Amino acid sequence: MEKYRLEFSEDGFKYIDIYNKIKNLIDEDKLKDGERLPTIRDLSKYLEVNKITIINTYKKLEQEGYVRQIQGSGTYVKKRHAPFNFKKDYNEILRRMTASNSKDWIDFAGEITSASFFKIERLRDVLNDVLNRDGVEALMYNDSLGYKSLRESISLNFWDNKINSDEVLIISGAQQGIDITAKTLVNVNDSVLVEKPTHGGALGVFKLRRANILEVPLLDDGADLDAFERILKKNKIKCFYTMSYFQNPTGVSYSKEKKIKIIELAYKYDFYIIEDDYLSELVYDENIEYCPYRKLDKDRVIYIKSFSKTFLPGVRIGYLIAPKNLCETIQNSKVNTDIATSSLMQRALEKYISTGYFLEHIKCLNSEYSKRYNYIVSLLKEKLCGLVDFNEPKGGLNIFLNIKKDVDITSRELFYKLKDRNIIITPGEVFYNNFKDGEKSFRIGFSQTDYESIDKGIDSIYEILKRRKL
Repeated sequence: MEKYRLEFSEDGFKYIDIYNKIKNLIDEDKLKDGERLPTIRDLSKYLEVNKITIINTYKKLEQEGYVRQIQGSGTYVKKRHAPFNFKKDYNEILRRMTASNSKDWIDFAGEITSASFFKIERLRDVLNDVLNRDGVEALMYNDSLGYKSLRESISLNFWDNKINSDEVLIISGAQQGIDITAKTLVNVNDSVLVEKPTHGGALGVFKLRRANILEVPLLDDGADLDAFERILKKNKIKCFYTMSYFQNPTGVSYSKEKKIKIIELAYKYDFYIIEDDYLSELVYDENIEYCPYRKLDKDRVIYIKSFSKTFLPGVRIGYLIAPKNLCETIQNSKVNTDIATSSLMQRALEKYISTGYFLEHIKCLNSEYSKRYNYIVSLLKEKLCGLVDFNEPKGGLNIFLNIKKDVDITSRELFYKLKDRNIIITPGEVFYNNFKDGEKSFRIGFSQTDYESIDKGIDSIYEILKRRKL
């Protein structure tokens, strides 16, 4: 029993402390696969906690896939090799695909716009103009907030000058924005709330912070508010991470009414909203109104925006707008992470925006991708009807599909069968805290695929699913 000894945190939940202790023992191989854990009675007595605490601990371990409980026998360690090995394999396959001739693959896993739509000669001219104008200054460190002219241009072009440029912090992409915000707000055992499912990169950040990750289901217009408030009544959360438009992976966009209600909950239950404004430029339905959380509230919302998905993925630039009381701490966290974002690319992006090139580029992307979106949606309805369910996001670059219950295949199995045909999808488990929740879902993207590839890829998905329909 000595191995289970621990010191409880002063302001945390005891069952979370015990959960983390046992989880670490399993991860460090100090508890072997199949090893029986102490009985609820014995462990509660040893740790001097009530039995309910141990029951909640074992329940969470089982939900996370670390143990299995056998009625009348006990609780046993269940090593979680499969999800970790799969994710490693998945990333390795993506790496190999990227390194090889991508024309040999049908890439339904892509999350970024195709470089074929980007006018590289225009960027070359912009870079030359910046170097001729600024000389060596273009290669020096900027203000810690970022290049001032870029911050002013962001305020003018995207916020109608209603945001002070000193409130804008230039960051190296949205992932860094999530990371430095988490470092500011989240400590070990703090609770954070995310959408279910959600962006795998955000899950990774919160797991590294050793946070207690809570999940709220999504409806067609955003988070389930009844479930949301039930969670808030039982748990003290530090923040809620959300993608307000074309959520990754589901494609769900929040209604304005739901955003207002969540902001009210943020004040009532004292938490921050981390808004990842994902691909909101790519809108294929004129009825969708752009109104991010940050336009509705400035004191509870941390707004994060990346240019990487729509500008160029290799140009890791985005920006963050934080409430005034968090600005200095988040800025210090940014400096401690990488000191500064590329000065040359900040200056190039500023010129690209101020000359109108960025807006022109976005119009081009909307024109091209709205056609692909409508094409793939019509194909999915025609070919996969009766095999999958999906919602129409009406924007963004992805569609999330749920395999029907009477189709006897998991998304991981589907992934490997398609991989053998040089077709890549993203299985749903990547987007869930508990990988089992994503066993019957997958995401397909259409940003890197032409019409011929879309046809071939959907036909292959149809053939595989049809064979497994009961």
